[in-house]
Amino acid sequence: MQVDQVEGTALIISVTGRIDGVNAQEFYNNLNKEIDGSDNPVVLDLENLSYISSAGLRSILLIAKTLKGKNTKFMLCSLPEPIKEIVEIAGFDKIIDVLQSRTAAVEAIKG
Repeated sequence: MQVDQVEGTALIISVTGRIDGVNAQEFYNNLNKEIDGSDNPVVLDLENLSYISSAGLRSILLIAKTLKGKNTKFMLCSLPEPIKEIVEIAGFDKIIDVLQSRTAAVEAIKG
C-alpha cells in the first residue's frame, strides 16, 4: 500500500497485489491508520490489485462507512476489469463512487 498526498487535497492510496482472507484485516488496519485524523478525501487506486475476496470487500465497505460518518469523500479508481466486475456484482458501485482513472478521481475531488 502506497499513500500519496495530492496538493494537500486528498489521500491517494495505491493498492497492489491481493486483498484476501489472509491479509484483509491487516489491510483494513493499515488503511484505518492512514485516514485516522484526516478530513481529506480518500481515493483507493486499485490499478495494481490482482484479486479481492469478500473479506477484502468488507474491509473497503468498513472504511467507506467510517469516512461517511466523518462526512469525508471516498472513491475507488482505476479498477482492472476483473476487480470492476466483482465490485459491480457486490453492488459497491452503487454506494461508493468508482472512477475510470486517478486523474478523474482527483478532478472529481477538486471539482
